[in-house]
Amino acid sequence: MGQSVLRALRESSAGRLTLSGALASATSARLGHDAAAQGPPTGVLVTAVPQEALAGAAVAMDFSVPQHVAEHARACRDLEVPLLVGATGFDRETRAALEAAAARVPVLIAPNTSLGVAVLDRLVELAAAALKEGYDVEVSEAHHRMKRDAPSGTALALGETVARVHGRALSDLAVHERHAPGEPRAPGSIGFAVVRAGDIVGEHTVIFAAAGERLELTHRATDRLIFARGALRAAEWLIGRPPSLYRMADVLGLEESAVKVMDSRRAHR
Repeated sequence: MGQSVLRALRESSAGRLTLSGALASATSARLGHDAAAQGPPTGVLVTAVPQEALAGAAVAMDFSVPQHVAEHARACRDLEVPLLVGATGFDRETRAALEAAAARVPVLIAPNTSLGVAVLDRLVELAAAALKEGYDVEVSEAHHRMKRDAPSGTALALGETVARVHGRALSDLAVHERHAPGEPRAPGSIGFAVVRAGDIVGEHTVIFAAAGERLELTHRATDRLIFARGALRAAEWLIGRPPSLYRMADVLGLEESAVKVMDSRRAHR
């Protein structure tokens, strides 16, 4: 993602953002080297010290692994740098660190920075609210063979959207394995299916199925640059926002649109 962000920065002539720092783990072979592994050099050297990478930054993007997110959040809080987090799989301590940072700086948590996926999540929310009774929900996803987490953070986030609409915790509804004979699916459960193969960039489908019909909402990514472009748009949007926790839906104004629709309906009653 770091190299994809650099490519997106190079192709964006209208953006206000430029690279000011680059952070990697203490064991990275890239330490001390230019941030760009390919293409024109950036003049920015990779460091393992968050405070060095954040010096003079207007906003930070974190696509690291979950165990380092809390440290990065604390550094952004102390230096008052807005933070976009694209990592997933947080534990309670990391979530607490992000919430503490959001009390001082704007923090955007995005399991997926694709703009299309943000719209997908909103559509899933609408479908879940309208199709509560008599509809089974299945979430399937496919990624390249090297992806480590399964289900993906995006798949889990989509499942959480459905569970939230139903007023339940995803952990109470999620079904991840169906490899042995057993009882029929429990009403209200949310099934997950995973594919890891080849170089698949990313595919997510949420199915709402009832007797006689099936609604499928799907997003397919064919180029990793979409995540970098979405991240840059979100990071630029985050600058100057008040301290709080935000989502990609906020970047696209999807929450505001929903409120306007509700207000419009009330006005016509």
